[in-house]
Amino acid sequence: MKSIPSFMAEDIRCCVCSNSNSEKFNLLYEKSNCAIVKCVECDFTFIPPYYRKQIKYENYKNADVTAAVRSGNNWIKIQRHKLRFKFIQKFVKSGSLFDLGAGWGHFMLAGKELGYEVYGIEIAEQPYQYCVNDLKLPVDHIDFFKMNEEKKFDVVTMWDVLEHIDHADVFLDKCAKVTKPGGFLFLQVPQIDSYFAKKYKSEWKMMGLDHVNYFGKSTIKKILANHGFEVVEIKSSFEIKLFIMYTILPLIKKLKSKEKQTINEASTTINAAERQNYFNKFTKRPMWQLKLFVFFHNFIYNTLSFFNIGEEMMVAAVRKKN
Repeated sequence: MKSIPSFMAEDIRCCVCSNSNSEKFNLLYEKSNCAIVKCVECDFTFIPPYYRKQIKYENYKNADVTAAVRSGNNWIKIQRHKLRFKFIQKFVKSGSLFDLGAGWGHFMLAGKELGYEVYGIEIAEQPYQYCVNDLKLPVDHIDFFKMNEEKKFDVVTMWDVLEHIDHADVFLDKCAKVTKPGGFLFLQVPQIDSYFAKKYKSEWKMMGLDHVNYFGKSTIKKILANHGFEVVEIKSSFEIKLFIMYTILPLIKKLKSKEKQTINEASTTINAAERQNYFNKFTKRPMWQLKLFVFFHNFIYNTLSFFNIGEEMMVAAVRKKN
């Protein structure tokens, strides 16, 4: 690996070990629209701040995506999230649950069904409106940093959130303040030391400008410990829904295209609404087929998790009492 060029050193700082010496970062990968660097001090991997100003989320969750989500099958979405609750219930079987970045709310809906006292926040307008108006969930449309810290929760969850956050250390410090001492933080992030990340390197589909942080097992433990959490379990996670939307669909696009292109190049032509509508095709089948799909989904998910094969990791961490 080589040292980073001077322009990448602009405001560079490792959120895990606080290293800000530009000579102690190595260039790991260069892509068409960004670069990925590694901290020499702690091995944390991330996209430098220089590139982050390019990130645009305007079309990430727009009205077309909302329409696609609304036309989907909520039952099968809830079954998917119950796998996450199976992990959570190893540590916390009931109580107050705060979902940070509620998204479309189906995780909260599953938690409500299981008896948790759920609350969430969502900064994106369209998902927030869907949570409140369609699912009737207690979700607020506020900035997490402006949230009142007096309310403490037994469980705080973040699903595919931390990889998007510019200042992950400051963010986790706030998380600690809203978690009860002895309470739990559960999160999921892409795993940079996973089988798939090592195999595909810079072509790994989880690696791109919309994901600025890439944690491995050691770096997620370090950053959580820095903010008062002790990791008690890490479990490999393979999201079959994402596999359908981000691997199968681009592959079909590639095969149908008259132009010679890679799967990643084909993927860049697909918007979020198209991905959701494609997944919806799998959810509009007869109930017996859906139950069979869920059975095989769970079997594949659990088998891959058992053998530690996945693209993401689920992390359970307890808030230290002192």
